[in-house]
Amino acid sequence: QRVLVESGGGSVQPGGSLTLSCEASLSWSNTYYMAWFRQAPGKQREGVASMGRTSGKYVTTYSASVRGRFTISHDDAKNTLDLQMNSLKLEDTAMYYCAADTLANAYRGSLQPHFYDVWGQGTQVTVDW
Repeated sequence: QRVLVESGGGSVQPGGSLTLSCEASLSWSNTYYMAWFRQAPGKQREGVASMGRTSGKYVTTYSASVRGRFTISHDDAKNTLDLQMNSLKLEDTAMYYCAADTLANAYRGSLQPHFYDVWGQGTQVTVDW
């Protein structure tokens, strides 16, 4: 059984928008951080946005390349981690992955993939004319 299942990927023109969703079968209370990563062909996997809980509050972090264009959020009712992507650029083309930290490691670097122990299989986002 897959623990994290991504959806919402597709093809869009530059300037367009997409919303990715990650359905989690694990409880948010059993995770410390959740995040979105992406990997383009021939490139390393990079952190896009993360969300953690500190003192009952959500803390979000964005990479410089998406800050101001992407928004990460958690739907408590659906237990999904969503990524709203606006003003998409050609360079946003990649496979997007959802990940969860259940071992309390990601506070050391919430956009570093090696701190996450649970991964989805990814959803493809293509930005092209």
